[in-house]
Parts: sequence; C-alpha cells; structure tokens
Amino acid sequence: MTLAPPAPPVVGSVRSRRPGRRPKRPVATGQQARMSYVFVSGYTVLAVAFGLVPTLYALYLSVMRDGRFVGVDNFVRVVGDFRFLPAVQHVALFVAIWLTCLLAFVVVLALVVHSIGQRWLSSSIRFIYYIPGALAGASSVVLWLFLLDPTVSPVSAVLHLFGLETFVQTVSPGNLPVIFAIIAFWTGAGGWIVVMYGALNNIPREVMEAARIDGAGPIRTARHIQLPMMRKWISYMAIMSLAAGTQLFVEPRVLSQASKGVVPIDYSLNQLAYLYAFKQNDNNGSAAIAVLLLVVSLALSMFFVIKGGLFERD
Repeated sequence: MTLAPPAPPVVGSVRSRRPGRRPKRPVATGQQARMSYVFVSGYTVLAVAFGLVPTLYALYLSVMRDGRFVGVDNFVRVVGDFRFLPAVQHVALFVAIWLTCLLAFVVVLALVVHSIGQRWLSSSIRFIYYIPGALAGASSVVLWLFLLDPTVSPVSAVLHLFGLETFVQTVSPGNLPVIFAIIAFWTGAGGWIVVMYGALNNIPREVMEAARIDGAGPIRTARHIQLPMMRKWISYMAIMSLAAGTQLFVEPRVLSQASKGVVPIDYSLNQLAYLYAFKQNDNNGSAAIAVLLLVVSLALSMFFVIKGGLFERD
C-alpha cells in the first residue's frame, strides 16, 4: 500500500495564526456600519428623549425647591414622611415574592417545555403561556377583580378554602403582596418563558449530545449544562423584572378604586410620588422619591450584572 504525499499548503488561502489566539471577527463594511447606525438611532433618540432627559430633570428637581438649591433637604423630607417606610416595605415584600417565584418557575417551565419532543405541542404551550402578556396592565387587573371576588369568581372554591368570603377580605392589606405577585407573574411569565426557551435553543447540540452519551439525566443536564449556560439570560430577566417591580402602580391603583379605600392610595412608592406631584403639588418631593427608586434599582441591577457575568465573553 502506498501512501500519498501530503498536499502542499495553499499559499494565501489559509492564514497561519498562533495557537491559543481567537480568530479575528470580520470587520463590518461601510454600508453595514451605516445600516447599524440607522437601526440604533431610533432607539437612541427615544432613550434620550424619554429616559435620559427625564432622569436629568428629576435629578434637578430633587435638589431644588422654590427656585433655589436645597441639597438633600427634599430627600430628608420624603424619607421622614410617615407614609414612606410602609410604602418601601410593601414594594420590597412584593418584589421579593415576585422575583423569587418568577426566576424559579420561569426557568423550570422553560426547561420542561424545551424537553417536549413534539414540536407542535411545544409551540402550542409557548403560545398559551404568552397569551396573558398580551393584556395591558389595567386590563389584566380588571380581569383579576373578577377572579378575586368570591361571589362571582370561577375559582371561588379555592378562595373559600382560605376563608375568603368577600372581595374586601380577599384584598385586605395582608394579602396584597401575594395578590400583586400572582398578577405580575400571570402577566409577565409567558414572555420570559419564550425568551428562556430561545436561550436553551442556543446551547450547542454537540454539548447536549455529549451529556447524553456520558449518561447525564435531565436533572444533571439542567444543573451542570443548561443552567450555567443560561446564567446571563437569567440575570437579564432579574434586572428587567426588578426594574418593573419597583414601579408598582397600576395594580394597587385599580384595586384601591374597586375596594373603595380598603387598598390605600399610598400603598407603593410610585403612588406616593403621584400623590406628591398631583395632590400636594410638590414636584420636588415626587422627584426625590423617583431618584431614590432609581438609585436602589441601579444598585441592585449592578449586583445581578456582576453575579450573572452579563458582560463577560463566553
């Protein structure tokens, strides 16, 4: 048996590179760069107009009063308000319950849906999960007003098991954090399940096949492969959900009107800021509350960014 001589290297077709170095990414052409700027420009304009400018204006208002600079006086004044700490406790408890349930159940449900072999069934389940997210915030709360009334609710038997006989009993202040967490989960979980499903699809098939060949079951595969490779997406979900949760407003506002004052009108920090601005005509105090919310949200978001390695390269 004769061995064919090795083929000579093709000059200019393959560039030699040192081992251990990553290949260079292709450089975008001028036309591609211009098109990318066009796509980004719309978002940039809206982000500046409705994000950056209002934030800077709120910062300005928070340190001013009657046209003069007052430093941190507005912050001291709103923090000393007897309504401030209860509002902080309400929002913190709601966010803790909702964020914990959202992260746990969304990831588990996404893993379950992704493991379904029939493609049509998986697509149908994702669509069903996504339907509640199509309802606007106020519309969703109105629907829940019907569900939370034991006299007309289709789940009245479940409410009766907890000793809830009237709508007023159901929306008592002690039950509100759980109720708001359920409403928020029902509205937002479906969209995040779809996002996590897409993250699972991005895991290379070779990695999953290697795990199956090594004898890893579904639980070990999820724990050692899927969850670590979904870490950035989970952190992103936590950041976006945290930002939404701290802005609790529509749910307590609608329930307050429906319950005729059982739910307080200053239940959340956003409601308190609303009262400062539109009931007390104190835009400076309202801006101070908004800035405090921004600072806390940014600090917690940075925690998730660092722990989740959101900007680390794979």
